[in-house]
Amino acid sequence: MLPRFPPKPGSDVRSAKAAPVRYRRWAWGGLALAGSAVLLALGLQVAGQALDRVHLPLDRVAGVSKTVVDREGRLLRAFTAPDGRWRLPAEAGDVDPRYLEMLIAYEDRRFREHAGVDPWSMLRAAGQFVRNGRVVSGASTLTMQVARLLDGQDRRTLGTKVRQMVLALALERRLSKAEILSLYLKLAPFGGNIEGVRAASLAYFRKEPVRLSPGERALLVAIPQSPEARRPDRDPGAARRARDRVLQRAVEAGVVSASEAAQARMEAVPRQRHPFPRFAPHLAEGEVARYPQRTTHRLTIDRTRQAALETLAGEHASRLGRKLTVAVLAIENATGHVVAHVGSAGYLDAERQGAIDMTSAVRSPGSTLKPFIYGLAFERGLAHPETLIEDAPTRFGRYAPNNFDEEFRGTVSIREALAHSLNIPAVKALAAVGPKRFVGRLRRSGTEVVLPPGTEASLAVALGGAGLTLHDLAHAYVALARGGGPVPIVHSLVEGGAGTSNPASARPARLMSPAAAWYVGDILKGAPPPAGAKPFQIAFKTGTSYGYRDAWAVGFDGRHTVAVWVGRADASSTPAMTGHGAAAPLLFDSFARLAERVSPLPPPPAGVHRVRNNELASQLRRFGGHADAAGAAGSVAIAFPPDKAELDAPPADAPEIVLKAEGGALPLTWVVDGVPLETSAGERAAVWKPSGSGFSRISVIDATGRADQVKIRIR
Repeated sequence: MLPRFPPKPGSDVRSAKAAPVRYRRWAWGGLALAGSAVLLALGLQVAGQALDRVHLPLDRVAGVSKTVVDREGRLLRAFTAPDGRWRLPAEAGDVDPRYLEMLIAYEDRRFREHAGVDPWSMLRAAGQFVRNGRVVSGASTLTMQVARLLDGQDRRTLGTKVRQMVLALALERRLSKAEILSLYLKLAPFGGNIEGVRAASLAYFRKEPVRLSPGERALLVAIPQSPEARRPDRDPGAARRARDRVLQRAVEAGVVSASEAAQARMEAVPRQRHPFPRFAPHLAEGEVARYPQRTTHRLTIDRTRQAALETLAGEHASRLGRKLTVAVLAIENATGHVVAHVGSAGYLDAERQGAIDMTSAVRSPGSTLKPFIYGLAFERGLAHPETLIEDAPTRFGRYAPNNFDEEFRGTVSIREALAHSLNIPAVKALAAVGPKRFVGRLRRSGTEVVLPPGTEASLAVALGGAGLTLHDLAHAYVALARGGGPVPIVHSLVEGGAGTSNPASARPARLMSPAAAWYVGDILKGAPPPAGAKPFQIAFKTGTSYGYRDAWAVGFDGRHTVAVWVGRADASSTPAMTGHGAAAPLLFDSFARLAERVSPLPPPPAGVHRVRNNELASQLRRFGGHADAAGAAGSVAIAFPPDKAELDAPPADAPEIVLKAEGGALPLTWVVDGVPLETSAGERAAVWKPSGSGFSRISVIDATGRADQVKIRIR
């Protein structure tokens, strides 16, 4: 029996008699509703084994947006989920902890105590319903809201509610509170195709939700209650009123102070959705296409520097004129990590064909290969930077090159010839080094050189008669900056450590000796900078392809290598466009935006001789094109077969393959798969009989111990 209360002194007797009746009716109704809810919750909890068999529709969580982030985890690019929604992955550690406090205080104060269904909240809601005759507050927990989002059923029927309660209890039995909270952070609706707090923060505030103002936190708590009605881009007034109610509740719960709430109410409500970041779009799309199974792609890119160089590229292209575009690569010398990858002047600029990634387009490199020609000449003992060479009209068979300005300077040092990019001396040096040897060395070091179909390397390579991508050219200059030692260019960081999306051979050959590389860098450091450039002392080289189709500039300091290309994506000619005038200013500006000051180049290594021409050995004072014994001893190279070649098995009537070498001090020793071959002391060739098909490793060692090695396959 419920107790009966005597009437209060002075009250009306009839009212006093009616009060116990009303009290009993309201109390019995409230207790009945609350008791039913409590019994239902307890009954479901008891049915543990049944709950363990409940299917959790977690497959919807798998359909999250793929994201591409930089080396620090900052968002570079996001893609919509398969269902067309922005549903970015997010964990509790990815959001402002004060937002989580406000969310729990507003939505589910006992989230960390209940088992998915909160009987006390149901009791409170039932009592409010009985007293007011309408729903005043709901009893849905955060776990039940997650269950509703996973279930996909938005109808407010008794059956749907019971189903969500069962699913909530099953979630609590099989997932941790942190995992349930993470599901809410991913799936909560924020209007339109925006789901999850991370996507909402980026869309409405243009920032990650790691640090939010009180007003921003309150708005993100309020919107999911009625996402379409409270969308700030559709109805900012409704969004503001909902936000202020959350702030009031937060004050009552002690989550924010009254002064903080008052200040938060003064914050403007965003009135539009902002686009998601789109940094390094070419590289980001390539990574997602290459590894479709990954949800998060972590790149070596530095977002701050990427943004700076993208802006710079757009500004530079707009000054150059219509239809011209640019590409920029910035790479760390020590690791080969790409710091910035700008594939065009504007990804969405149709007039400039911005969707084409010009870092991977094969183009004529102009004069940018000249430093490597001289580097191999230095290594082979053919020349020294102070060696004198003739810049005069010269015919090489049918090939008669001219200088770019069609003038000749007579006798110059190789230092001057390279610093001023003279053509005749470069072709003379390549004739002495050997075009095939030169291209072979580039390829063995990991730099791919593309020759016209059906042709072999010729002297025209010195002046751009080959094809390279900006990526491969940058790879070669990184090796130069590293003292001749190449390193694979790395774009992506895989989980657990550094990885590369474009691995070169496991052990690429050295491009040139450390002394030769230092000589080249020291010369390029003295090249005349473009007009108006900041006085950065970087080693750089420019190039202009035939017909003014491509303008190049590549340079390095002690920390970074930057490669720049300027031209039209359709390979059309642009009259008067040169590497020094169009690309070099962009190169110097890129270094200015990478760092406040350039890093000094390394000191000279062992073997460098800093002397004047009259102090050189007699054979090095004037270029003659022949190596002395010391130079030859340091340059033994396998001429045939080339590295990575695939050869047909020799016929039975002639079961031998002739191996050929160039350079080096005689006698030469040939070794195939660890077994020495019989050779003649005065020969540079050897005969080998393959035992069958498969891979073989061929080595040659000269009399001084210098060696070269290739790996081939017999088919």
